[in-house]
Amino acid sequence: MATVGELLSSGTARLRAAGSESARLDAELLLGWAIGAERTGLIAHPEGPVGTDAAAAYDGAVVRREAGEPVAYIRGLKEFYGLALAVDSRALIPRPETELLVAEAEREIAWRLTSAPRPAGTPKLRVVDVGTGSGAIAIALATLLRRRRMLPEVSILAVDCSAEALVLARENAAGHSVADAVAFDTADLLPAAEQPFDLILANLPYIPSAEVDRLPVAASFEPRTALDGGPDGLAVIRRLLAALPSALAPEGTALLEIGFDQGSAVERAVAGLPGGWSCRNQPDLSGRPRLAHVERAANPERTTGAR
Repeated sequence: MATVGELLSSGTARLRAAGSESARLDAELLLGWAIGAERTGLIAHPEGPVGTDAAAAYDGAVVRREAGEPVAYIRGLKEFYGLALAVDSRALIPRPETELLVAEAEREIAWRLTSAPRPAGTPKLRVVDVGTGSGAIAIALATLLRRRRMLPEVSILAVDCSAEALVLARENAAGHSVADAVAFDTADLLPAAEQPFDLILANLPYIPSAEVDRLPVAASFEPRTALDGGPDGLAVIRRLLAALPSALAPEGTALLEIGFDQGSAVERAVAGLPGGWSCRNQPDLSGRPRLAHVERAANPERTTGAR
Protein backbone atom coordinates (compact mmCIF):
# COMPACT_ATOMS: atom_id res chain seq x y z
CA MET A 1 0.00 0.00 0.00
CA ALA A 2 1.44 3.37 -1.06
CA THR A 3 2.00 6.15 1.45
CA VAL A 4 1.02 9.81 1.23
CA GLY A 5 4.63 10.81 0.73
CA GLU A 6 5.20 8.33 -2.05
CA LEU A 7 2.11 9.39 -3.96
CA LEU A 8 2.91 13.07 -3.56
CA SER A 9 6.43 12.51 -4.80
CA SER A 10 5.39 10.53 -7.87
CA GLY A 11 2.47 12.85 -8.66
CA THR A 12 4.64 15.94 -8.36
CA ALA A 13 7.21 14.45 -10.73
CA ARG A 14 4.54 13.57 -13.29
CA LEU A 15 2.92 16.98 -13.17
CA ARG A 16 6.24 18.80 -13.35
CA ALA A 17 7.12 16.76 -16.43
CA ALA A 18 3.74 17.69 -17.93
CA GLY A 19 4.57 21.38 -17.54
CA SER A 20 2.70 22.37 -14.38
CA GLU A 21 4.24 25.42 -12.72
CA SER A 22 2.65 24.44 -9.39
CA ALA A 23 3.23 20.69 -9.53
CA ARG A 24 3.66 20.11 -5.79
CA LEU A 25 0.63 22.20 -4.86
CA ASP A 26 -1.46 20.49 -7.54
CA ALA A 27 -0.43 17.08 -6.25
CA GLU A 28 -1.28 18.00 -2.66
CA LEU A 29 -4.70 19.38 -3.59
CA LEU A 30 -5.55 16.36 -5.72
CA LEU A 31 -4.42 13.81 -3.14
CA GLY A 32 -6.27 15.65 -0.41
CA TRP A 33 -9.39 15.55 -2.59
CA ALA A 34 -8.95 11.84 -3.28
CA ILE A 35 -8.63 10.81 0.35
CA GLY A 36 -10.82 13.52 1.90
CA ALA A 37 -8.11 15.27 3.89
CA GLU A 38 -6.70 18.76 4.22
CA ARG A 39 -3.31 19.63 2.73
CA THR A 40 -1.92 20.30 6.20
CA GLY A 41 -2.73 16.74 7.20
CA LEU A 42 -0.90 15.34 4.20
CA ILE A 43 2.17 17.42 4.90
CA ALA A 44 2.17 16.46 8.58
CA HIS A 45 1.77 12.72 7.96
CA PRO A 46 3.67 11.66 4.83
CA GLU A 47 3.93 8.14 6.24
CA GLY A 48 0.17 7.65 6.23
CA PRO A 49 -1.10 4.75 4.10
CA VAL A 50 -3.46 5.44 1.18
CA GLY A 51 -6.11 2.87 0.31
CA THR A 52 -6.36 1.29 -3.12
CA ASP A 53 -9.54 3.14 -4.14
CA ALA A 54 -8.21 6.53 -3.05
CA ALA A 55 -4.89 5.89 -4.82
CA ALA A 56 -6.77 5.02 -8.01
CA ALA A 57 -8.88 8.18 -7.76
CA TYR A 58 -5.71 10.20 -7.25
CA ASP A 59 -4.04 8.61 -10.25
CA GLY A 60 -7.06 9.42 -12.40
CA ALA A 61 -6.97 13.02 -11.19
CA VAL A 62 -3.26 13.31 -11.99
CA VAL A 63 -3.94 11.98 -15.51
CA ARG A 64 -6.56 14.69 -16.01
CA ARG A 65 -4.20 17.36 -14.70
CA GLU A 66 -1.41 16.08 -16.95
CA ALA A 67 -3.79 16.77 -19.86
CA GLY A 68 -4.13 20.36 -18.65
CA GLU A 69 -7.52 20.27 -16.92
CA PRO A 70 -7.66 22.81 -14.06
CA VAL A 71 -7.36 21.43 -10.55
CA ALA A 72 -10.55 23.29 -9.61
CA TYR A 73 -12.57 21.41 -12.23
CA ILE A 74 -11.08 18.07 -11.19
CA ARG A 75 -11.90 18.69 -7.52
CA GLY A 76 -15.21 20.35 -8.40
CA LEU A 77 -14.60 23.31 -6.14
CA LYS A 78 -12.65 26.53 -5.78
CA GLU A 79 -12.03 28.64 -2.69
CA PHE A 80 -13.07 32.26 -3.10
CA TYR A 81 -13.29 34.87 -0.34
CA GLY A 82 -13.33 32.12 2.27
CA LEU A 83 -16.09 30.16 0.54
CA ALA A 84 -15.81 26.78 -1.18
CA LEU A 85 -17.73 27.20 -4.44
CA ALA A 86 -18.76 24.42 -6.79
CA VAL A 87 -17.14 24.90 -10.20
CA ASP A 88 -17.21 23.09 -13.51
CA SER A 89 -16.99 23.84 -17.22
CA ARG A 90 -20.28 25.78 -17.15
CA ALA A 91 -18.52 28.85 -15.79
CA LEU A 92 -15.17 30.59 -15.33
CA ILE A 93 -13.13 29.56 -12.31
CA PRO A 94 -13.15 32.46 -9.79
CA ARG A 95 -9.77 34.22 -9.57
CA PRO A 96 -8.18 35.61 -6.39
CA GLU A 97 -7.86 39.09 -7.95
CA THR A 98 -11.67 39.30 -8.18
CA GLU A 99 -11.84 39.36 -4.38
CA LEU A 100 -10.86 43.04 -4.63
CA LEU A 101 -14.16 43.74 -6.39
CA VAL A 102 -16.10 42.04 -3.58
CA ALA A 103 -14.21 43.98 -0.89
CA GLU A 104 -14.87 47.30 -2.61
CA ALA A 105 -18.53 46.46 -3.17
CA GLU A 106 -18.94 45.72 0.53
CA ARG A 107 -17.21 49.00 1.42
CA GLU A 108 -19.38 50.97 -0.99
CA ILE A 109 -22.59 49.46 0.36
CA ALA A 110 -21.57 50.00 3.98
CA TRP A 111 -20.81 53.66 3.21
CA ARG A 112 -24.17 54.16 1.55
CA LEU A 113 -26.04 52.54 4.43
CA THR A 114 -24.25 54.38 7.23
CA SER A 115 -23.28 57.81 5.83
CA ALA A 116 -26.76 59.25 6.34
CA PRO A 117 -29.95 58.31 8.20
CA ARG A 118 -32.25 55.90 6.36
CA PRO A 119 -35.85 56.61 7.38
CA ALA A 120 -38.36 53.77 7.51
CA GLY A 121 -39.62 52.97 4.04
CA THR A 122 -36.36 53.92 2.30
CA PRO A 123 -35.98 51.65 -0.75
CA LYS A 124 -33.37 48.94 -0.63
CA LEU A 125 -30.05 49.52 -2.37
CA ARG A 126 -30.24 47.87 -5.77
CA VAL A 127 -27.14 45.86 -6.67
CA VAL A 128 -26.54 43.82 -9.83
CA ASP A 129 -23.71 41.40 -10.57
CA VAL A 130 -23.32 41.32 -14.37
CA GLY A 131 -21.94 38.12 -15.86
CA THR A 132 -22.17 36.26 -12.57
CA GLY A 133 -20.88 32.89 -13.84
CA SER A 134 -20.56 30.62 -10.79
CA GLY A 135 -22.17 33.34 -8.67
CA ALA A 136 -18.93 33.99 -6.79
CA ILE A 137 -19.24 37.78 -6.49
CA ALA A 138 -22.92 37.94 -5.60
CA ILE A 139 -22.73 35.05 -3.14
CA ALA A 140 -19.60 36.31 -1.39
CA LEU A 141 -21.12 39.78 -1.11
CA ALA A 142 -24.41 38.46 0.25
CA THR A 143 -22.53 36.37 2.82
CA LEU A 144 -20.51 39.39 3.96
CA LEU A 145 -23.57 41.62 4.22
CA ARG A 146 -25.49 39.00 6.17
CA ARG A 147 -22.67 38.82 8.72
CA ARG A 148 -22.84 42.61 9.08
CA ARG A 149 -26.65 42.53 9.34
CA MET A 150 -26.93 44.82 6.30
CA LEU A 151 -28.49 42.31 3.93
CA PRO A 152 -32.14 43.25 4.65
CA GLU A 153 -31.45 46.71 3.21
CA VAL A 154 -29.92 45.44 -0.02
CA SER A 155 -31.44 43.79 -3.09
CA ILE A 156 -28.93 41.67 -5.06
CA LEU A 157 -29.57 40.49 -8.61
CA ALA A 158 -27.10 38.25 -10.47
CA VAL A 159 -27.40 37.93 -14.25
CA ASP A 160 -25.66 35.93 -16.95
CA CYS A 161 -26.27 35.19 -20.62
CA SER A 162 -25.65 31.47 -19.95
CA ALA A 163 -28.58 29.53 -18.54
CA GLU A 164 -26.19 26.70 -17.62
CA ALA A 165 -23.98 29.03 -15.62
CA LEU A 166 -27.02 30.33 -13.75
CA VAL A 167 -27.94 26.78 -12.71
CA LEU A 168 -24.48 26.46 -11.18
CA ALA A 169 -24.78 29.88 -9.51
CA ARG A 170 -28.13 28.93 -7.96
CA GLU A 171 -26.59 25.71 -6.64
CA ASN A 172 -23.80 27.70 -5.00
CA ALA A 173 -26.24 30.19 -3.51
CA ALA A 174 -28.23 27.37 -1.97
CA GLY A 175 -25.06 25.70 -0.72
CA HIS A 176 -24.10 28.87 1.14
CA SER A 177 -27.58 29.66 2.46
CA VAL A 178 -28.10 32.87 0.48
CA ALA A 179 -30.57 31.55 -2.10
CA ASP A 180 -33.19 33.76 -0.46
CA ALA A 181 -30.95 36.82 -0.72
CA VAL A 182 -29.78 36.68 -4.35
CA ALA A 183 -32.13 36.71 -7.34
CA PHE A 184 -30.92 35.28 -10.65
CA ASP A 185 -31.93 36.15 -14.19
CA THR A 186 -30.83 35.42 -17.74
CA ALA A 187 -29.74 38.55 -19.58
CA ASP A 188 -27.25 39.77 -22.14
CA LEU A 189 -25.38 42.11 -19.80
CA LEU A 190 -27.98 44.19 -17.93
CA PRO A 191 -31.58 43.06 -17.55
CA ALA A 192 -34.56 45.19 -18.42
CA ALA A 193 -35.29 47.03 -15.19
CA GLU A 194 -37.93 49.53 -14.17
CA GLN A 195 -35.51 51.25 -11.80
CA PRO A 196 -31.78 51.95 -12.18
CA PHE A 197 -29.20 50.22 -10.01
CA ASP A 198 -27.26 51.87 -7.19
CA LEU A 199 -24.29 49.56 -7.66
CA ILE A 200 -23.29 47.65 -10.80
CA LEU A 201 -20.61 44.98 -10.39
CA ALA A 202 -18.97 43.20 -13.30
CA ASN A 203 -16.11 40.85 -13.99
CA LEU A 204 -16.61 40.61 -17.75
CA PRO A 205 -14.27 39.01 -20.30
CA TYR A 206 -11.34 41.36 -20.93
CA ILE A 207 -8.65 39.25 -22.62
CA PRO A 208 -7.96 40.23 -26.27
CA SER A 209 -9.11 37.52 -28.69
CA ALA A 210 -5.61 36.93 -30.08
CA GLU A 211 -4.28 36.26 -26.59
CA VAL A 212 -6.91 33.74 -25.52
CA ASP A 213 -5.33 30.91 -27.52
CA ARG A 214 -1.94 31.72 -25.95
CA LEU A 215 -3.19 31.29 -22.40
CA PRO A 216 -2.06 28.23 -20.39
CA VAL A 217 -3.79 25.06 -21.54
CA ALA A 218 -5.96 25.02 -18.40
CA ALA A 219 -7.87 28.03 -19.75
CA SER A 220 -8.97 25.99 -22.77
CA PHE A 221 -11.25 24.02 -20.45
CA GLU A 222 -13.13 27.18 -19.42
CA PRO A 223 -15.93 28.82 -21.46
CA ARG A 224 -14.27 30.97 -24.13
CA THR A 225 -17.10 33.50 -23.89
CA ALA A 226 -16.05 34.17 -20.30
CA LEU A 227 -12.51 35.05 -21.39
CA ASP A 228 -12.65 36.58 -24.88
CA GLY A 229 -13.13 40.34 -24.73
CA GLY A 230 -12.81 41.01 -28.46
CA PRO A 231 -9.93 42.55 -30.45
CA ASP A 232 -8.59 44.76 -27.66
CA GLY A 233 -10.27 42.97 -24.75
CA LEU A 234 -12.76 45.76 -24.06
CA ALA A 235 -15.62 44.99 -26.45
CA VAL A 236 -17.98 43.67 -23.76
CA ILE A 237 -16.89 46.24 -21.19
CA ARG A 238 -17.60 49.07 -23.65
CA ARG A 239 -21.11 47.68 -24.18
CA LEU A 240 -21.71 47.80 -20.44
CA LEU A 241 -20.30 51.32 -20.18
CA ALA A 242 -22.63 52.47 -22.95
CA ALA A 243 -25.59 51.20 -20.92
CA LEU A 244 -24.63 53.04 -17.71
CA PRO A 245 -26.39 56.37 -18.42
CA SER A 246 -29.77 54.64 -18.26
CA ALA A 247 -28.93 51.70 -15.97
CA LEU A 248 -27.06 53.45 -13.16
CA ALA A 249 -28.82 55.61 -10.57
CA PRO A 250 -27.83 59.31 -10.52
CA GLU A 251 -25.42 58.78 -7.61
CA GLY A 252 -24.68 55.17 -8.40
CA THR A 253 -21.32 53.48 -8.90
CA ALA A 254 -20.12 50.80 -11.28
CA LEU A 255 -17.19 48.60 -10.25
CA LEU A 256 -15.59 46.83 -13.20
CA GLU A 257 -12.67 44.42 -13.10
CA ILE A 258 -10.21 45.18 -15.91
CA GLY A 259 -6.90 43.93 -17.28
CA PHE A 260 -3.73 45.35 -15.74
CA ASP A 261 -2.88 47.21 -18.97
CA GLN A 262 -6.36 48.54 -19.74
CA GLY A 263 -6.66 51.40 -17.26
CA SER A 264 -6.04 54.24 -19.73
CA ALA A 265 -8.29 52.73 -22.38
CA VAL A 266 -11.15 52.37 -19.91
CA GLU A 267 -10.68 55.96 -18.76
CA ARG A 268 -10.95 57.14 -22.38
CA ALA A 269 -14.09 55.06 -22.92
CA VAL A 270 -15.68 56.52 -19.79
CA ALA A 271 -14.74 60.07 -20.85
CA GLY A 272 -16.70 59.53 -24.03
CA LEU A 273 -19.98 58.74 -22.27
CA PRO A 274 -22.67 61.42 -22.57
CA GLY A 275 -23.40 63.63 -19.58
CA GLY A 276 -20.01 63.74 -17.90
CA TRP A 277 -18.47 60.77 -16.10
CA SER A 278 -15.42 60.00 -13.98
CA CYS A 279 -13.26 56.89 -13.75
CA ARG A 280 -10.79 55.99 -11.00
CA ASN A 281 -8.64 52.91 -11.49
CA GLN A 282 -7.77 51.07 -8.28
CA PRO A 283 -4.59 48.95 -8.23
CA ASP A 284 -4.38 45.37 -7.05
CA LEU A 285 -1.82 44.10 -4.54
CA SER A 286 0.88 44.14 -7.23
CA GLY A 287 0.22 47.84 -7.86
CA ARG A 288 -1.33 47.39 -11.30
CA PRO A 289 -4.76 48.76 -12.33
CA ARG A 290 -7.43 46.15 -11.60
CA LEU A 291 -10.73 47.78 -10.66
CA ALA A 292 -12.40 50.70 -12.43
CA HIS A 293 -14.72 52.86 -10.29
CA VAL A 294 -17.12 54.58 -12.70
CA GLU A 295 -19.55 57.32 -11.62
CA ARG A 296 -21.20 60.40 -13.00
CA ALA A 297 -19.15 63.57 -12.67
CA ALA A 298 -18.89 64.77 -9.07
CA ASN A 299 -22.10 66.02 -7.55
CA PRO A 300 -21.37 69.12 -5.38
CA GLU A 301 -24.01 67.97 -2.93
CA ARG A 302 -22.36 64.60 -2.42
CA THR A 303 -19.48 64.07 0.00
CA THR A 304 -17.41 61.02 -0.94
CA GLY A 305 -14.35 61.47 1.22
CA ALA A 306 -15.60 59.05 3.86
CA ARG A 307 -15.55 56.09 1.50
